[in-house]
Amino acid sequence: MSNRVVCREASHAGSWYTASGPQLNAQLEGWLSQVQSTKRPARAIIAPHAGYTYCGSCAAHAYKQVDPSITRRIFILGPSHHVPLSRCALSSVDIYRTPLYDLRIDQKIYGELWKTGMFERMSLQTDEDEHSIEMHLPYTAKAMESHKDEFTIIPVLVGALSESKEQEFGKLFSKYLADPSNLFVVSSDFCHWGQRFRYSYYDESQGEIYRSIEHLDKMGMSIIEQLDPVSFSNYLKKYHNTICGRHPIGVLLNNGMNITELQKNGMNMSFSFLNYAQSSQCRNWQDSSVSYAAGALTVH
Repeated sequence: MSNRVVCREASHAGSWYTASGPQLNAQLEGWLSQVQSTKRPARAIIAPHAGYTYCGSCAAHAYKQVDPSITRRIFILGPSHHVPLSRCALSSVDIYRTPLYDLRIDQKIYGELWKTGMFERMSLQTDEDEHSIEMHLPYTAKAMESHKDEFTIIPVLVGALSESKEQEFGKLFSKYLADPSNLFVVSSDFCHWGQRFRYSYYDESQGEIYRSIEHLDKMGMSIIEQLDPVSFSNYLKKYHNTICGRHPIGVLLNNGMNITELQKNGMNMSFSFLNYAQSSQCRNWQDSSVSYAAGALTVH
């Protein structure tokens, strides 16, 4: 084995967000400065992964809840958009580049996860093509900048898991979620509505299409807030809402259930959403939009 350090480039910089470090820093600072930190310290967050012009201000609501003084490991769970994957996959690199500074993958935790036999490796190509994890790296770097040499990341690409696999991965990750020095970042957008997404659910009792979309999303969000994986799964079966991070969310919800089991002795978890936004307001059948939500899980 060679000791050459392998890096994943910030492949979406310059298109999905600015490649200029100073400019990116100023943007993130601007969004974060407009938000309150009401749910600190977060043990897990759900935040979107679209281009920052669309969802940067929404994501700030989640990242503002991160406490860099206690966070030492950041698990980033993102859905696979381009490759069929029925399990979860680990990166094959050592370093994830961002325009702010480089993030180090935790090879010790990677070793523990790899030993379970539950993971595959993603190629560098798959890693660099995928945006669901990368879009969280600049925000992670920004939120952690005061302790930038003191933390590692654990990126996990989450496949189209069956319910029983979501339970297995939830169980596996629950011991990590139980540790206050770990943070879980769950990468997901919410409803993708319109012909280009082949999804056009509409409940006319809600009025305009965008109101129907919001009502549908908020139904799902309130189920997530109850930390109930079975209800979430039933909701998805009933409405087929195009929540692209449904499997990472499913892993988090199952994870939470295991924690509750593990620690009935006085450990209380609560999840709350802090912001909801849509890329545009759909009013007719030709329109399309993507919804974004930011929330945080606290343990007290």
